[in-house]
Amino acid sequence: STMFLVGLSGGIASGKSTVVAVLRELGCAVIDADVIARQVVQPHSKAHQQILQHFGTEILLENGEINREALGNIIFSQPEKRRLLNSITHPEILKEMLKQVLKYFVLGYRYVILDIPLLFETRGLTRFMKYTVLVYCDPPTQLVRLMKRSGLGVAEAEARIGSQLPLDEKRKWATHVIDNSGDRESTRRQVLRLHPRLEDSLDFLWARLAVGTAVAGLGGLVFLLIRHFIS
Repeated sequence: STMFLVGLSGGIASGKSTVVAVLRELGCAVIDADVIARQVVQPHSKAHQQILQHFGTEILLENGEINREALGNIIFSQPEKRRLLNSITHPEILKEMLKQVLKYFVLGYRYVILDIPLLFETRGLTRFMKYTVLVYCDPPTQLVRLMKRSGLGVAEAEARIGSQLPLDEKRKWATHVIDNSGDRESTRRQVLRLHPRLEDSLDFLWARLAVGTAVAGLGGLVFLLIRHFIS
């Protein structure tokens, strides 16, 4: 059995969720880093406790969950706080992602898509991807979509977009680009063309993933998870 990893990313309001929906319809294995990020900070988790220690109880909702908007406002304006939050959550997110990759490996999937919003900003994970896919849209369209979706003014929307690496810059690093500047049907056709190209690939990246996890100090976790999935 062979399997390789495909990194999927985009920018705020570029339409990545539209592309993911089509991929799921096609039966692709998609691991959503944003969903995992929400899971690892649930009440009573290790990350949840560490976040409260550093950011205080003011960021909590009434049900004990973290108010993502309140926390987002803090880290958006304070880069050092953003780095602190990342140092708490990223190790937990990577562990869960690895667990899910191993599951799909055992199930015999040809490739797994890792939906990672900041894939090109961090760059650390791109070395383990055989292919990287960028969901792109032109800057004016991105701005209009964000304002319409979030109810933000021009200045606020431009600030949010400006906090990320520009899509035109990300485009230079991507091996495949889905241009979502047009309508949904145009985007869908592009995804339908991309899927068989990935499905027919015979490239094998499991060894590279294993090396990366060992470097990250997760070798022991890999062993335990493999035993779990084959037992």
